[in-house]
Amino acid sequence: MKKYFLMTLSLCLSLAVSAKVELPQFFQSGMVVQRGKKVPVWGKADAGQRVTIRFNKFQTVAVADANGRFRADLPAMKAGGPFTLMVDDVVFTNVMVGDVWLFSGQSNVDVTIERVYPQYVEEIDAFNLPDVRLFRVQNATNTHAPQDDISPSSISWRPLTKQNAWLFSALGSFYGKRMFEKTGVAQGIIVNSWGGTPIEAWISADSLQHDYPMYIEKTQFYQSDDYVAAQSRANQLADQRWNQLLDQLDPGVKGNYAALDLDDSSWTPVDQFSLEWAKNANGRGIVGSIWLRQHIHIDKAQAAMPARLYLGTLFDADITYVNGQQVGRTYYQYPPRRYDIPEGLLREGDNVITIRFINKYGIAHFIPEKPYCIAFGPDRFRLPDSKSSNLKSTWLHYPGASMPPCPSGDVSLQNLPTTLYNAVVHPLAPFAISGVVWYQGESNTSHPQPYADLLRKMMGNWRTLWQQPKLPFCIVQLANHDGRQQTGNPSPLTPQLQPVNSGWAQLREAQRTVAVSDPHAELAVAIDLGEPVDIHPLRKKEVAERVGLCMDRLVFGKKVELSPQPLKAEVMGQQVVITFDQTLLAGEQPEFEVAGADRKFRNAPATSRNREVTIESPIAAPVYVRYAWKDNPNAKLLSAKQLPASPFEMSINH
Repeated sequence: MKKYFLMTLSLCLSLAVSAKVELPQFFQSGMVVQRGKKVPVWGKADAGQRVTIRFNKFQTVAVADANGRFRADLPAMKAGGPFTLMVDDVVFTNVMVGDVWLFSGQSNVDVTIERVYPQYVEEIDAFNLPDVRLFRVQNATNTHAPQDDISPSSISWRPLTKQNAWLFSALGSFYGKRMFEKTGVAQGIIVNSWGGTPIEAWISADSLQHDYPMYIEKTQFYQSDDYVAAQSRANQLADQRWNQLLDQLDPGVKGNYAALDLDDSSWTPVDQFSLEWAKNANGRGIVGSIWLRQHIHIDKAQAAMPARLYLGTLFDADITYVNGQQVGRTYYQYPPRRYDIPEGLLREGDNVITIRFINKYGIAHFIPEKPYCIAFGPDRFRLPDSKSSNLKSTWLHYPGASMPPCPSGDVSLQNLPTTLYNAVVHPLAPFAISGVVWYQGESNTSHPQPYADLLRKMMGNWRTLWQQPKLPFCIVQLANHDGRQQTGNPSPLTPQLQPVNSGWAQLREAQRTVAVSDPHAELAVAIDLGEPVDIHPLRKKEVAERVGLCMDRLVFGKKVELSPQPLKAEVMGQQVVITFDQTLLAGEQPEFEVAGADRKFRNAPATSRNREVTIESPIAAPVYVRYAWKDNPNAKLLSAKQLPASPFEMSINH
């Protein structure tokens, strides 16, 4: 009898364990669910199991199918909370009903609050919005098939505070704050982005295979997990060996070139913005290491204050020392070098800053138009000003080690077609969302021709996945940036004064035409918010405001004016007149060009007034007109409300 009882108890416990439901990773306490729409709740249980779901006075039951999958849709609700969501014995507390937004794309979505902090010190210091919740999807790839769930390493729902947002998307943070202040309801910000990724990585295989079979073929090669693992391991070993050899061969490591008392009288003075110190005898960039030192005088008051070293942006990697002590290290070019100097390290009188550049390719260099200084005291986290101790542009130079290129085989799966759709997009649906913010395109500027078609496919793909044919999309147009700054190969930033066939301009036009032709999409223009020398401009709050205006119109039906868009272009005598959808600020307007049937564009003087731009045509029979058609145009055309007009190209009516 006792044996029978124990067997029965064991069976009951086994059934109880097996009956526990599993929900997707982003179902967590503190989450936000979408107001005004049915709220899907889904997961896994035993086949045939009845799953009871309770939330905000509502209760429903779902039955798991033969594969153990269940789903139930809670009814649309008004904003409110906090509530408790119970799915059988799984309990999620502090759940709000509000608006949920999905931010996706590449690195300009990723740019963190930490990166932009000097732009918005007071506002970020005051971040404390418990009803704005942040969720970061962990990066993952899959070359095989769409997945059911995201990685458990994803960052859980957290309220918007300075600490929680520090390494979170600045664009998403500012947008959540803006929308909460406008609506008064909880905001859920889901960030799902990956720097450097092309648009095709975010699209499903079945959306690509008909028109872009070459993309599918490219992915198939990497569907061998054994090959990918072996190549990744080989790359890791090659990188480790390269760095070991570099340290062994670099005389500066053995000779401690960072030491404060090093005799550097034989070092060669060089200008930091000259590239000659970073080239070998053949005129090519030095692969390996280079040492630079600069002496700086610190007075007694400065030596007693906490300090931060600003070294702009460097290519590619660096290890930086102050008075012989390492204060910072960055492994690639894009992050700004902002290195805190420990208190007591600086001394009155002579101090030495040492940079060890490490380059595996390209030409080591300082990025111009960035701050190079030491900032002191409580204001050291702000953008440096005239009170900072500016560094000289002259450094003392000494060669390090010359190395062969580091061997590698590319297994950047995140850049392959469909891999991100499979791993981090498909698992998010059908979680109810209010809209999508798409900020991507930099990685497609070298081949912009198919971008408009790919963007339409992606939007249709995601709308089908979410079963929302009218799912709103705000497309953030690429900001101004000098695309001639090829990675590892710096080029002079002289203005482009004559017409050029810019890949950046072509991609912006693809973004514009898709947005204009889609009744459920809008364009957030950022042509005035970029930086010529930095592909990651810092003015993310202003971008968030423009995204908010787009969603005000798309989602909430507000009558707001967005960036001016051209409606038509007509020939009137010797002039071309372009009519816009709203009133413009009056004045002379650079960056207009016209062309005949041969598409050879020429600069043309233009003037804006009321809703029109009048162009004096330099050719007799203009057929095409375009505006701001450069990587980094001098775009001045504004609406009466100070919003920039989008770059565009269009045919002229005769």
